[in-house]
Amino acid sequence: MDPNRFKEAFAKLEVLDDRLSYRVRRSSQNRSTEPEKLDERVRDVAEMVLELKDVVRELMLAIASKPGSKPAE
Repeated sequence: MDPNRFKEAFAKLEVLDDRLSYRVRRSSQNRSTEPEKLDERVRDVAEMVLELKDVVRELMLAIASKPGSKPAE
């Protein structure tokens, strides 16, 4: 496992959580059926899912990497 790469990926996860989680949580509490609100909620969740997928991929690569290896871009 590459601990530095793992730490970087975890930091990205924390930034993602700080940046988007409040929007998803806020949306889940507001059960509006207005099409505009539903569309906004779907976009918020989709954005978070796509970024989360990238972070999970980076975490998996960090776990599988040797210490000090360079990330593949």
